[in-house]
Amino acid sequence: MKIDLTKTTSSKINAALMEARRTSGSTAAGMVLTLVIVTDEGSAYDALKAANDASREHPMRTLAVIKRAGRSPRARAETRLDAEILVGSDAGSGETVILRMHGELAAHAQSVVLPLLLPDAPVVVWWPDNAPLHPAQDPLGSLAQRRITDAVTAESPVGQLAQRAESYTPGDTDLAWTRITGWRSMLAAALDQRPSRIVSAMVEGESYNPSVELLGLWLTNRLHVPVERVVTGGPGITAVHLRTKDGDITLDRPDGLMGTLSMPGSPDRQVALKRRETSELIAEELRRLDPDDIYATAVRTPVERLHEPANAETAAAERIAHEVTEAAVAAQDRVTADTADAAEKKPAKKAAGKRAGKDGA
Repeated sequence: MKIDLTKTTSSKINAALMEARRTSGSTAAGMVLTLVIVTDEGSAYDALKAANDASREHPMRTLAVIKRAGRSPRARAETRLDAEILVGSDAGSGETVILRMHGELAAHAQSVVLPLLLPDAPVVVWWPDNAPLHPAQDPLGSLAQRRITDAVTAESPVGQLAQRAESYTPGDTDLAWTRITGWRSMLAAALDQRPSRIVSAMVEGESYNPSVELLGLWLTNRLHVPVERVVTGGPGITAVHLRTKDGDITLDRPDGLMGTLSMPGSPDRQVALKRRETSELIAEELRRLDPDDIYATAVRTPVERLHEPANAETAAAERIAHEVTEAAVAAQDRVTADTADAAEKKPAKKAAGKRAGKDGA
């Protein structure tokens, strides 16, 4: 069901929602949270589609805030609220209200949104792009227990991490962090299966990708070892190498679909590590509404702590040289051990020969 309201108010929107619910035969809301999406017309379709898909796991009321201040003086002077209400199959497992705010009303979006929030339910605000510098201090962000941004949409994605660290408030998170959940889980499981002392690590991925940087920073904090950052052609994160004395633990995903987990003394295994859709990322973030302390620690770590070789070829050459050096040292150790054994056996043979000569005389 779709309802269009022009030059409306929050109270009229609430009344229309209640009437639509009665018409559809559902007297109770049955929703667990309110998701506020702050976006523009260009990004609204994709954001609403992701929210609707996520609502099948988390029934919720979705409020899409589209600010249209207008370019001409006449358009800016016209203060108007238009709403589009979607219920039933058009809104996933919940309700969707698209709020188009014209003129000066765009600067006071919180006054429109506040009466539309579900009572006694958590509030999550998501900026698919153009997030504020300080989400918790934003008028809409201050209404929420959880605030979701996406650094990858910024003009300087990696530089955006520094801004997220500076403005971090408990409840903040970023989809660049959510994208590495699978990688973190796989690497933690690999170390559980084969406990080893990690001496260093390497993260490979495309340039200007904040998820690659966050994964390296997470490894730096959790393993307390130097981490190298290698730039590749992508897509996204392509490989992680954990170096141990017994060999490398490697998680390689060159195509963005399937990964290969390699561990010393074990056969290679194929693991599911597909790049996920935005709806899956949002659904994951909505599963927990408490502060993410691990994200806070990772994003607050300066990116400069990652050592970046000149290019991937240099890093590969360094790995080959390291392996060759280890092999040469091992070979030298074997030669030294064989020489020592031969030196020990030679006097013993001479002594045995002397004894044999005496006995024969």
